[in-house]
Amino acid sequence: MIKTDILIIGAGPTGLFTVFEAGLLKLKCHLIDALPQPGGQCSELYPKKPIYDIPGFPEVLAGDLTNNLLEQGKQFEPGFTLGERAETIEKQEDGSFIVTTNKGTKHQAPVVAIAGGLGSFEPRKPLIEGIENYEEKGVDYFIKDPEKFRNKRVVISGGGDSALDWSIFLADVASEVTLIHRRNEFRGALDSVEKVQELKLLGKINMVTPAEVTGVHGKEHVEAITVTKGDEQFNIETDYFIPLFGLSPKLGPIGNWGLEIEKNAIKVDTVDYQTNIPGIFAIGDVNTYEGKLKLILCGFHEATLMCQSAYKIINPGKKYVLKYTTVSGIDGFDGSRKEAPKAVVQAIV
Repeated sequence: MIKTDILIIGAGPTGLFTVFEAGLLKLKCHLIDALPQPGGQCSELYPKKPIYDIPGFPEVLAGDLTNNLLEQGKQFEPGFTLGERAETIEKQEDGSFIVTTNKGTKHQAPVVAIAGGLGSFEPRKPLIEGIENYEEKGVDYFIKDPEKFRNKRVVISGGGDSALDWSIFLADVASEVTLIHRRNEFRGALDSVEKVQELKLLGKINMVTPAEVTGVHGKEHVEAITVTKGDEQFNIETDYFIPLFGLSPKLGPIGNWGLEIEKNAIKVDTVDYQTNIPGIFAIGDVNTYEGKLKLILCGFHEATLMCQSAYKIINPGKKYVLKYTTVSGIDGFDGSRKEAPKAVVQAIV
């Protein structure tokens, strides 16, 4: 039996940052993740994708963000159960929970924080006959290593942030980038839309809208795709076809835990992101509430408030006084201490 203060389901960015915030409160964390390494989607799906909205980082690669979060929380010595899926949960007489994985590993904690992101996920695939024959032979639904496309011809299909961001990024990597979307309007961030339009004017991105990819061709590898634009059909020669239509999320076994679910997400109270079951919290993309934004930085905020309530559950009757790390420094579980710099106060007379 693995015992801890906060059991975190999901080792993506939100789960990893929870380790740090809990550590400031002297709370120990253990994380469960079905993936074989920490980082969630950032590590598994797009480690080389740049992220632009993390405070203090004008640009940071998803994989580097994961590494930084691991380094930040390392001093608080979190435990990990990786490559196993949280399967069942049982509430004990003392109010704690026992979570058992699909491999039988048992974990016990007074607080459970579900930070499972989108849950288990499958890429949304275009309805193109025979496309499965080209998967891993020129058809990719994720981009893990953009160097794979260096000096290659690439066609990207989609109208969201992933399609826009990768079109921008690969414009300096691939020999030719073509972006195809079924509408003239894009769903992604306005800055990204403007950047794509700018690259189009510079001749660094080909854009075909409104249009759809309706065929994939080649002998042993993708050689061309068919595009349907209104009543017109034509082929584009390419080395890779990358449909980026998002993910189909599934909560998996967590959906059977008695939690209040709305549109495949867990409903929470925005006071502390607690679910309808006291002691179980949901933070990050896995939760839902009025005004919810599925952003990593929002998950960080939710994790911070959740830890405050977790402290009260774990230490009933004990008052915690919030101290800024600039004043208090950071004490790690290994006995190390990072001192905050001395404050300099200047009196103005």
